[in-house]
Amino acid sequence: VQLQACGGGLVQAGGSLRLSCAASGRTFSSYAMGWFRQAPGKGQEFVGAVSGSNTYYADSVKDRFIISRETAKNMVYLQMNSLRPEDTAVYYCAAGSLSASYVDYGSAYEYWGQGTEVTVSS
Repeated sequence: VQLQACGGGLVQAGGSLRLSCAASGRTFSSYAMGWFRQAPGKGQEFVGAVSGSNTYYADSVKDRFIISRETAKNMVYLQMNSLRPEDTAVYYCAAGSLSASYVDYGSAYEYWGQGTEVTVSS
């Protein structure tokens, strides 16, 4: 089982990026898919998740980031708009068979991707 995240890079404040996460090794259609990030010198932070037909977002990214998934392709995306320097971090995708009540708990996820770095310049 593998999760592969990509799409990170350097972008100016106010710009956009779309991260992709490809899952392989099993079907994740029934799994919650989450995005987390870790900024330099900080702990892991929940960004958002999709579970079933519902999406969940951290307050810090709500109305700027959009999560979507293509179940048939085992893909999940994180569209990031109006990026800010404080969004600079390594972004990780994760998958887990978990209740929607725990989508913001990193420890609830079973599978993790390797991370993709996002740098937002001011």
